[in-house]
Amino acid sequence: MPQFAIFKRPRRAARSSRPLPCATLGLLTLLSAGLADAQDEPKSSAATEAADTQSMESLGRVVVTATRGTKAVEKIPGAVSIIAREEVDRQTLISEDPSQLLAVTVPGYSPSRQKLSSFGESLRGRSALLLLDGIPQTNPLRAGGRDGYFADAMIVERVEVISGASAVQGMGATGGIINTITRRPKQVGTRHGVELKFGTQLHGDTASWKAGYTLAHKSEGVDGFDALAYLGTRQQGVGVDGDGRPLAAESLHKAADVFVKLGKDFGDQRVQLMFNRYEADGFDDRADLSGDRKSGRPTSSRPAVLKWDSPRTHVRSVSLDWSHADLAGGQASLQLFKQDFKASFTGSIFSIFQDPAIAPAGTLVDRSELVADKWGLRSSWVRPDLGLKGLELSLGVDVLNDISSQRLTMTERVWMPPLQYRSVAPFTQLEYEWGPLTLRGGLRDERSRLAVSTYRTLAAYGSREVMGGERQAQKLVKSLGGVWRFGKSGWSSFASYNEGFGPTDVGVVLRAVRTPGQSVDKLVDLQAVVTDNRELGLAWRGRTASFSTSVYRSHSDLGTQTIVSNGLGVVQRVPITVNGFEFTGEWQASRDLRLNAIYSQTRGRTAAGPNLPMDLDLGARAQGPDKLVLAGQWQFAPALSAQLTAQHFRPRHANVGKLAGSVRLDEHFSGYTLLDLSTRWLSPWGSLSVGVENLLDRQYLTYYSEANYAGTNDDYYAGRGRNLSMSWRREF
Repeated sequence: MPQFAIFKRPRRAARSSRPLPCATLGLLTLLSAGLADAQDEPKSSAATEAADTQSMESLGRVVVTATRGTKAVEKIPGAVSIIAREEVDRQTLISEDPSQLLAVTVPGYSPSRQKLSSFGESLRGRSALLLLDGIPQTNPLRAGGRDGYFADAMIVERVEVISGASAVQGMGATGGIINTITRRPKQVGTRHGVELKFGTQLHGDTASWKAGYTLAHKSEGVDGFDALAYLGTRQQGVGVDGDGRPLAAESLHKAADVFVKLGKDFGDQRVQLMFNRYEADGFDDRADLSGDRKSGRPTSSRPAVLKWDSPRTHVRSVSLDWSHADLAGGQASLQLFKQDFKASFTGSIFSIFQDPAIAPAGTLVDRSELVADKWGLRSSWVRPDLGLKGLELSLGVDVLNDISSQRLTMTERVWMPPLQYRSVAPFTQLEYEWGPLTLRGGLRDERSRLAVSTYRTLAAYGSREVMGGERQAQKLVKSLGGVWRFGKSGWSSFASYNEGFGPTDVGVVLRAVRTPGQSVDKLVDLQAVVTDNRELGLAWRGRTASFSTSVYRSHSDLGTQTIVSNGLGVVQRVPITVNGFEFTGEWQASRDLRLNAIYSQTRGRTAAGPNLPMDLDLGARAQGPDKLVLAGQWQFAPALSAQLTAQHFRPRHANVGKLAGSVRLDEHFSGYTLLDLSTRWLSPWGSLSVGVENLLDRQYLTYYSEANYAGTNDDYYAGRGRNLSMSWRREF
């Protein structure tokens, strides 16, 4: 389970958090966690303890995303969690889905859809900014829900999560930041790694396999050179639900990753080049069979010959980094990056794609493709003890250029015109540490420009010509917070105020224009979303147990809600307020047994339209249900370990009997509980592991699919039934 930021953890604790106090004092007694992970080979108890202590200390020191520098997590005023490499390994024994990893380890993250699309997945009721080594992977200008898959788990060193609105990494983080940090060689010399994995549900088209090869090299000396390369591929069948029925076809079928990272040290300086290309494909030989929401029969699929290619996502990320450990008395870093994204969606006779001028209504087959190309620069300089011991100054500037578009590939029509976005954001931050007190305040001057050329909407929107134009926005984004550590008692607390900045889903707004004579520069819907997050947290660390908890309020005066009617989405600009409570705890019950727990409660409210009362619950598109995750890790032999995880998502009934215009907004989710089991044996021939997803073969419907008020019989998706995975990994 992850580690959360408020205090240092006891030895061998592998996680921490900062979530909130509300109900559940009983959870304090559940105090959760997991056993220390086995190392690459069996060690003596003393060696194991030393390794665990070293691992925990290093995790406490480094949280790059939190401060644009290196900062101990217990000195950061906010909810910061770190998902370590060991936890990534354990969870990928169960599932390779990155959203499922986040749902199990991050308190405020909503349940995974288990699909190629990530619609309905959110952090604290809002959007999260996804990063790969600081490179933006999300596409807030046109949120197509395809940015969840961008890297193979084998290249991941850790995942850093900042919960709550933040502008420290730029636009899009109204719910938080999720930064995936890639691996670097740690041992001098050349090492090879091989991973083979096979999975099955023991019947039907359910087999899956994965193969990966890693090459790592690190030379000795201050001016050393290091390199890491990974090549991997995997494939999985469509799978079945708990009743043995084939799942719907909108899921990952094939994936491949090519990753290279090269680094060279020059005394205090370092230059590093990173390249990652990831591809994820859906099924091109299966068609969905409609379900029935009234009777509870989920959508299924069957073999078929399709008239279009499979859904596909291609992501390429490249960065060149330079850092200096002692430039004018401070630490400097500069990153140039480029990210190319392309996602093609499934084809069909969608009503929104029909055009009588091309083909008779109800006969036109088409599919859409979303393209986003980004490049940018990130720079920072951090100067400690600036004229006063404990006073630290951070300066920097970020530049982002994003060109996004969406077209219909089979008829070569423009659905969303090219959006040319540019932002320049200088920032500064001061931090002062005085004994047990850490105070921090920062300002970021976000200046952005969006330019759009003249275009014409689809026939479904009236074939309206929209005059091109330009919109500009400027916002001084603020942050303020402090952490107080109560001496040696193990108690600490924090208070923080942070603002996040991001655009609305510009693509949905522009492609849905129906008013004749409209122009881009007069569309008020293009105003930016500014979210503020107020949070209080409390934590305690004892010798064998610890917990942390926090309460927060997130508010935006001009938020965005997408209302779907007859298959058409319209963005409304309405206020949104989210209140929440989060808890995480752990208990080292014995030398070989550790228990962990996380709990989150999210309550979002919004309005049916501008200037109307805030009397609506936030829908499933944005907000997840209450969640409780319990985990136990048992090291029952020097080379043998096991973990059992229970996930419980509570039922949710929202907006019963309420309308937005003529659209009914009722949402109903029945909830579910799942058990997952993983075991590992560090054998003389390598690490042998077995993972069982949905151990009890529970039949259930995934959260967004069941709760979404605009859901149809075509997207009534069940979750995966029991799945057995076996893997072998060896380094030499």
